[in-house]
Amino acid sequence: MERVIGFELNSQEPEKAAEFYSNVFGWEIAEPRWDYWAVITGGVEKPGINGGIGKGSNDYPHGTRIQIEVDSIDVAISKAKNNGAMIVRDKMEFDDFYLAYLIDPVGIGFGLIQKIN
Repeated sequence: MERVIGFELNSQEPEKAAEFYSNVFGWEIAEPRWDYWAVITGGVEKPGINGGIGKGSNDYPHGTRIQIEVDSIDVAISKAKNNGAMIVRDKMEFDDFYLAYLIDPVGIGFGLIQKIN
C-alpha cells in the first residue's frame, strides 16, 4: 500500500505564503531549493506530515497537492494512466528522488515520489 508522505502548497508568491504559514502555525520553513521551500509542521510527538511551498508552475499556479511515495514511479504512472489519470509532468529526476504530477479522473492533482537509493 502506498502512503501520503507530504503536501505541496503552490503559489505565485511563495515567499508570502511561507511567511504566512510560519507566522500563523509556527511551521519551520527552509531556505528555497528549486523554487521550493521545505516545511516542517511539527515534531514526532503528534501524527502529521511535512511538505513544502512551491512557486506554482503555469500548469498548476495555485493549489494543494498531496505527494504519494511509491516503490516504482514508472509502474504507478502506468497504473494511473490505465485507470484514467492524465500526466501533467512526466517523471523528473532530482538528486535523490523521482517526481511526477498527475490528475486523477475527477480532476484532483497529486504527485508521485520514488526515492532513489
